[in-house]
Amino acid sequence: KHEREILFARSIIYSNTDEKTQKGQHAWNAKVESEDEYTQILLLTWVRYDQYIQQTMQISTMWNHQIDFNLIYIALQGNNIDIDKRIKILFEFEQWKFQNSNKQKYKKKMDEFIKRRCCNHNINLFCMFIFKKCKNKMAIDLAASETVSNGLPFVEKDKPQK
Repeated sequence: KHEREILFARSIIYSNTDEKTQKGQHAWNAKVESEDEYTQILLLTWVRYDQYIQQTMQISTMWNHQIDFNLIYIALQGNNIDIDKRIKILFEFEQWKFQNSNKQKYKKKMDEFIKRRCCNHNINLFCMFIFKKCKNKMAIDLAASETVSNGLPFVEKDKPQK
């Protein structure tokens, strides 16, 4: 009587973590976006994404929505650094972008990032900044890791309209 189509992309599964950790890190939340007599549209969001959405939106508001949501999302992750330090890192990054021709340096390496499917220029530039700051990982590898492992959940339509 009812037709259905299920579209779903599976997260990366790591063999070095236990099942409980896997379920926690790779679980999905489902929300009914709309429905009618014949169709139900569900929005699946990664639990990890949902953990950061409120903070991402709050920080974006503080910056008058001038910073890429995905950049905020990436900056919020990892190492249990408090939110104030994350905001400070974003502020330092915004200043760094315009110093010493850093954007021009990125443009020279841009094709290398694109070849690795790192297509968000803000994330790529941020990874160069972090690499300069930390000097412990190649920027392209970091951008690829963040893009592939964590995903970039925000799209242009998520940005508030002015």
